[in-house]
Amino acid sequence: MKHFWNWARDADTGARVLYLDGVIAEESWFDDDITPAAFKSELFSGEGDVTIWLNSPGGDCVAASRIYAMLMDYPGNVTVKIDGIAASAASVIAMAGTSVLMAPTALMMCHNPLTIAIGDSEEMRKAMGMLDEVKESILNAYEIKTGMSRVKLSNLMDAETWLSAHKAIEMGFADGMLEDEKRKPSTETYAFSRRAVTNSLLDKVRSAIHTEPKGVPIASLDKRLSLISH
Repeated sequence: MKHFWNWARDADTGARVLYLDGVIAEESWFDDDITPAAFKSELFSGEGDVTIWLNSPGGDCVAASRIYAMLMDYPGNVTVKIDGIAASAASVIAMAGTSVLMAPTALMMCHNPLTIAIGDSEEMRKAMGMLDEVKESILNAYEIKTGMSRVKLSNLMDAETWLSAHKAIEMGFADGMLEDEKRKPSTETYAFSRRAVTNSLLDKVRSAIHTEPKGVPIASLDKRLSLISH
């Protein structure tokens, strides 16, 4: 059985990592009891938080729905990291993340569900009704994650909307951007100029000398200079 997912372990932390790469279920899960059962078995075979690396153009709405439900039911935290694209059905899976992070170059896309129908006008009407209900189910996932109104979300789907990382974060589809920990400064930086400090001190000394009243003992002046230098 060909999987579109692969499990791994983080070499440093030992945390569970799931890679969802490519089309979500090349064959429909609608009449398939083996594939979704295998996915669920592997998901719940371990404990702890899970990190999902997601890169998919989409695929089967039924498969995406069941994966979404399984991830929502998983007791540990689920961090979804989109490193390429999360389009169509894959964007639904992303909505199950406790936290959704996108690479600066990643994309997310939502659109109306598609199908192929053959038959008379009655069959076409049934297909249209089915697509309407599938859209409503997708809207449920988007609404829970973003908090946006169903009307606005529906309009996004109608327009086949592509979202950059910044736009996805702004609209609530994602929570943050993937960062390179190596590029973060480890300590606070500062600039120090010995010449600037010396010149500043000399200016204060000159000012003190010029403003000191006549007749002030030298010891008093020395004491003031000492205070300035500190």
